[in-house]
Amino acid sequence: MTGIASNTKNAIALVTGGGTGIGRAIAKALGSAGFKVVISGRRFDVLENAARELSEETGAEFLAVAADVCDPTAVRSLFDAIASRYGRLDLLVNNAGMGLPAVPMEELSFEQWNAIVGANLTGAFLCTQQAFRLMKAQVPHGGRIINNGSISATTPRPHSAPYTATKHAITGLTKSTALDGRPFDIACGQIDIGNAATDMTARMSAGVLQANGETAAEPTISADHVARAVVYMATLPLDANVLSMTVMATKMPLVGRG
Repeated sequence: MTGIASNTKNAIALVTGGGTGIGRAIAKALGSAGFKVVISGRRFDVLENAARELSEETGAEFLAVAADVCDPTAVRSLFDAIASRYGRLDLLVNNAGMGLPAVPMEELSFEQWNAIVGANLTGAFLCTQQAFRLMKAQVPHGGRIINNGSISATTPRPHSAPYTATKHAITGLTKSTALDGRPFDIACGQIDIGNAATDMTARMSAGVLQANGETAAEPTISADHVARAVVYMATLPLDANVLSMTVMATKMPLVGRG
């Protein structure tokens, strides 16, 4: 089975949360690798500007489709738009998500909990569900799904219960997707990212709470390194899969005593 690796110029990718940050870096790298890339997010103006700029930078085709991944109807409409325009989907990158400032567990509101679960977990499930339906029905069938897990999928930060819980759950979703996708040539893997430099991680340089109670600055890496790793995962033939990969700043306090 050769999959899409030999012909990425005809491959269709969807990157959720693709208008900014890591998602935009991934979308750009996929476009440079020959994919036609759909980027989705909640703000159409941001997506439209990103699609235009990325097309100019890479020469690739980018399509902006606004969608809130927490909304089942919006997700169905997103995938209907992809099926209508392209007739298939070869790659889904479940990147959309959100975080919260460090908040003690007892101070979290129910609304904060639900917002994180919706954006980080429910959204990934809804997109995976629609991708399965399309990838199973298309000819030839099959495709690949890559989930943005975060190192919080294995190791929490202080006061991060909702985010950590959703990222641990993404690991379970990844494994279930990989298993259930086998009969249909749908591969699924997860990339766990540590301190990629984006607006969300800008506070790292000013100092963040550590497990020992101290506040310390942490190193970051360019989101381009993450994007290169995603392209590697995405361009494997469908009989090969990276189930889990960690890309992190070498000196961030993850391993050892921190």
